[in-house]
Amino acid sequence: MNANTPSPQTPPSPAQAAVILSDVIGNSRQTNIFAGFTRDISSVATRLDASLLNTTVLAPANTAISALPRKPWEDPKDYAEMGAAAYEGLSGSDRAGSNLRRFVEAHMVPVSPWGEGEKVRTLAGTEVWWESRGGKTVVLPGEVEVERVVSRVANGEVWMLKGALNYAA
Repeated sequence: MNANTPSPQTPPSPAQAAVILSDVIGNSRQTNIFAGFTRDISSVATRLDASLLNTTVLAPANTAISALPRKPWEDPKDYAEMGAAAYEGLSGSDRAGSNLRRFVEAHMVPVSPWGEGEKVRTLAGTEVWWESRGGKTVVLPGEVEVERVVSRVANGEVWMLKGALNYAA
């Protein structure tokens, strides 16, 4: 088991006391696409900048975001209802922003530290938890594997995921 993987057997490395999530969210090239999304959602950016609001950020790796069947700001329902023009104009931009917010909030767990088996609702309202299985750590539901813990800081942790959590409405 990697020392940077959440595990009850491996004590976490100490958090950097004066550093907060907003300071480190963009430090890893492997998760910089998701980090950019967090800056676009003001409520999330504010949370990551708040030293008293602990958060576990479940950041999909760039490869996971690139492998999604659609862009995080797209919703098949929007295309079904409005066709190819679903994201054109001001209302389309608002729709895309709302969809992106749902994607980002689905990857924000409002607790840290986050214990194994502890069921918590993400900022999007979905109940999630994590378990160790066969030497790997997975976030459930969906069994999305945690690649590693990227950062531990005063107000939380950034976990790099090998996939994306379900963010459908």
